Amino acid sequence: MRPRGGIGPGPVWAQRVRQLEQRARAQEERIIALETENAALHLKLAAYQGWAGRSVNEILQLYSAHGQQQKLQSSVVTHLHEAMKRLKQDMKSLHSFALELSKDFQRQYKACLYQVLTAVQGIQLQNEAMQMFQMKAFDLEQSLQEVTERYEREKQKRRALHNSLVELRGNIRVHCRIRPALPFDHAAAGHSISQDRHRNSLENVAYAIDDETVLVKCSRPGHAPINKTFQFERVYSVTETQDTVFADVAPLLTSLLDGYNVCIMAYGQTGSGKTYTMLGPQLEKNLTFVDEDESELGIIPRATQELFRLISEKPPESYWVEVSVVEVYNNEIFDLLAKDSCGKVFGIKRDVVTTREGKSDVPLLTYETVANASEFLHVVLKGLQLRVRHPTLVHAHSSRSHLVVTLTITTIVSGDNFGTSCEDEQINQRLNKEVSCTYPQKRDSKSTSSSRASSPAQLEAAEKLKQAKTRLQLVDLAGSECVGMSGVTGAALRETSFINRSLSALADVLAAIAEQRSHVPYRNSKLTHLLQDSVGGDAKLLVMLCISPSQKYLTESMQSLGFGTRARQVQRGQIKKRNLPVLSKTK
Repeated sequence: MRPRGGIGPGPVWAQRVRQLEQRARAQEERIIALETENAALHLKLAAYQGWAGRSVNEILQLYSAHGQQQKLQSSVVTHLHEAMKRLKQDMKSLHSFALELSKDFQRQYKACLYQVLTAVQGIQLQNEAMQMFQMKAFDLEQSLQEVTERYEREKQKRRALHNSLVELRGNIRVHCRIRPALPFDHAAAGHSISQDRHRNSLENVAYAIDDETVLVKCSRPGHAPINKTFQFERVYSVTETQDTVFADVAPLLTSLLDGYNVCIMAYGQTGSGKTYTMLGPQLEKNLTFVDEDESELGIIPRATQELFRLISEKPPESYWVEVSVVEVYNNEIFDLLAKDSCGKVFGIKRDVVTTREGKSDVPLLTYETVANASEFLHVVLKGLQLRVRHPTLVHAHSSRSHLVVTLTITTIVSGDNFGTSCEDEQINQRLNKEVSCTYPQKRDSKSTSSSRASSPAQLEAAEKLKQAKTRLQLVDLAGSECVGMSGVTGAALRETSFINRSLSALADVLAAIAEQRSHVPYRNSKLTHLLQDSVGGDAKLLVMLCISPSQKYLTESMQSLGFGTRARQVQRGQIKKRNLPVLSKTK
């Protein structure tokens, strides 16, 4: 029986069934979405658990490093206490001696005064008393002068003993330079970075407490800040100039002419000021020199000027200077002074080998003779134009290779003025062989005619002369990089990989030398193989650490400071001196 209105229950129930089915499908979709969200939450939970595990490992490592630092500090404090105790004993004995001297002086003074008063009774007694007083006063003055001179001699002796200790141990001198904040420090690493985090990254965390100590403020979210200090031979604050930096480097150039090989290398992350310190802003950016502003010149041009100044004080025609410029790019060595058949300079790949004497050598490497600093800078500029550079997010002029500028100084004297021992003769024979193998046969006419001891007549008489060679290596290392911060891709990413691997190989070499291992892995990288003689103890080595003061680069700065601390602890033994003659300048 149909209801009133003529509409049966079928369509109504069908509509109701469709609504229920739609609700059921909506519920199923909701269940699927919740299950997907639940899976995502499980993945996040697993990631947080992994992060928590890594945090625990980092905390354990920090506890271990803190324990080692406390042991090191305890050892240093013990040594300082012992030194202070010895110094107090010396001061106490000196004070006692001064008191005794003062008491003796008082006694003598009273005795003389008594004699003067008694001498009033007679002219003769008075004269005798005055003579005695003058003699004793003179003796006391002489005694005081002797004590003062002895004290000064002891001070000089202690200073000389400290310097001798550094020389005997063969320690690597490490200087640290903190650059000022630069405009690119204020650029955020990405658009998604929060304002608070960006503001914190602009804070300076590295400071020079004094001229030997660096203070770094280490802070992490949710942890109390920790202050860490690092000790070096010299620390330069952000306000110190290129003049100040070179003033501490200049004494090494005197050692160069005294017969020692010298190596100065700059180490640090990209954008930390290595090339500025070694070359200056003109060479770093424009590849030109501005003569009007010599205050900004770096170590390389200043060292050359000082070297030729020292050579000018020596007898004429007793030295000649050769220069080579190479770069280590992607673990390959390129000669930046090599020329093609048309005389155009272009980089040629070279190889580094180990000679029979165990020294590293680059066969067929191009050497150019220079007679003054201007010629040297002209040659270096030609090589720098070929150096590989690539802009990154950290540095617009980032060097993508290690630069090694080598100055070879050859000393020439007649055989009568040279040493006559058997050992000296063997050294000189080997040096003569090296000169004959490495001295270029074809020279530029201009540089050859103006060079010291390089004229045709002098070359014909080379067999009658004794020759000794010393070497100054100036190294601008490519900067270590964090790929996430520098934003490099493609070929630049490959360059970064080679740079970081070569710097890691350098750290491995220093670690092997420090631990006195039987095998030092010089050949793990072309860089360490090329610098084998300098790093291994055949040269006085100065490492110039360059760091940024910004919180943004805290990790990289800590890595550089750690490298410098480990390098400073390396003991390579006494540096060998080339047997050079004593030359007097003739007028």
